[in-house]
Amino acid sequence: MKKIITLFLMLALVSSLVLAAQGETGSKGIHEPGTGLEDPELKAANQGTGQGLTNLETTTIQTKAKNQEQLQQMIQQKKQEMNQEMESMSEGKRNVYRNQNQVREAVHALLAMEDLAGGIGKQVSAVAREFDNSVQKTIQTEEKIQTRGAFARFFAGGDFESAEELDQEVNQNQQRIQQLKQLRTECQNEVVCPFMDEQVKNLEQEQTRLQQLAQKEKQSKGLLGWMWK
Repeated sequence: MKKIITLFLMLALVSSLVLAAQGETGSKGIHEPGTGLEDPELKAANQGTGQGLTNLETTTIQTKAKNQEQLQQMIQQKKQEMNQEMESMSEGKRNVYRNQNQVREAVHALLAMEDLAGGIGKQVSAVAREFDNSVQKTIQTEEKIQTRGAFARFFAGGDFESAEELDQEVNQNQQRIQQLKQLRTECQNEVVCPFMDEQVKNLEQEQTRLQQLAQKEKQSKGLLGWMWK
């Protein structure tokens, strides 16, 4: 009888700790992707983020660069804009953008160089726009992972659902990178070709980082993570 009572008390303690974890961060507790529970407030917050990220780069490209000098100026201006944008962000959000701005800059550059790339210009821009849509998703997903509550992570483990979403985007982006590499073989402009190589390299580096982030998140099991995996 004592063993049964002890077991009952232990289960009650674990249950109370799980409930405390849910309330620890409000909308960022156990009610997160990967736990099977949905938090309306978190969902609303993410929708607000998405609205702010709509058409990150494609709406900013009003003109295409006509020469190498103008192209460099457009890229430099974009860097300054992104740095100013981060100044008003929280530290956590700033870290997410600091990493993913590498893709945003590459997208901006590939779109701006359309007229300089000759026959492959429109195809390169089309792939860049697909990256533009993808970076909006990966920023939102990485924010979910980076802002996951400590109690939620301790009990439920990593955000498995967001990690899966990140993996899917990375896989699609790797295919897009292969498209850019194929288009690169048709590039004949001495200015554009090495410039395009640089942007592809930047895109590859960021996909590697996101892939590693997703793997790490999946490996974070938590005390009760098996219940949602």
